[in-house]
Amino acid sequence: MAQEKNEEIIQKKKVTNKGKFFVYWGWNWASYSNSDIRFKGANYDFTLQNVKAQDRQTKFSFNDYFNPGRVTIPQTNYRIGYFFKENYTVSIGVDHMKYVMIADQDVKINGNINIGNTKYDGTYNNETINLAGDFLRFEHTDGLNYLNVEVKRFDDVSHWFGLNLENLQINLTEGVGLGILYPRTNTTLLGMERHDDFHLSGYGASIGGGLNITFLKHFFVQADLKGGYIYMPDVKTTKSSVDSASQSFYFFENTILIGGKFRL
Repeated sequence: MAQEKNEEIIQKKKVTNKGKFFVYWGWNWASYSNSDIRFKGANYDFTLQNVKAQDRQTKFSFNDYFNPGRVTIPQTNYRIGYFFKENYTVSIGVDHMKYVMIADQDVKINGNINIGNTKYDGTYNNETINLAGDFLRFEHTDGLNYLNVEVKRFDDVSHWFGLNLENLQINLTEGVGLGILYPRTNTTLLGMERHDDFHLSGYGASIGGGLNITFLKHFFVQADLKGGYIYMPDVKTTKSSVDSASQSFYFFENTILIGGKFRL
């Protein structure tokens, strides 16, 4: 009789995931590897080597971080997914990062410029150039939008901590993602009119893992680490359709997320 009662208690404490949906919202901090960026147009074709970039964090305020009308101002992550097996999910979401080329840095340049600007016209062969404001400002700040599908595994490791509770689970997560890049690129190049539009520019892949703490069966907080590769062969840089840039780089992302699980 006692054994049956214990089994009944254990059964009551078991929380199942299969068939549940989940959603989350959160924020990210990102860093990027150096990148070679090639700029092409009717009268120029040149490559800048090992360009440094950083993310752009928004100073915390309740209005910027929680006002629905200002949700894209910080670097944010949002996702909806489904537990198609007890320990596996498939989801679709957006990593809204921000990528800002560091201004006024010195880089190597190769190629040619012939736009009638005597300051920068010429042929370059591994020379050093300063990325001053009248030469280039380049950023994906609304943002570096990685729209991706992820498959992840969830493992309840509550027993590692001696826990067997119905209303609290500790999970490890790990998985992979694939997606497209749809940045809004803000560029001023060689004195031409500033460009600031969304454009499908390339694709990316990522891998990551994290810690998920679920409480009251339906709510969770999660911290993830994610690394990936981004390739963008068609970045729009001016109002002209013949002007474009291409680049590829690695990224590393930290996220803090809040969300919920539910059945329909």
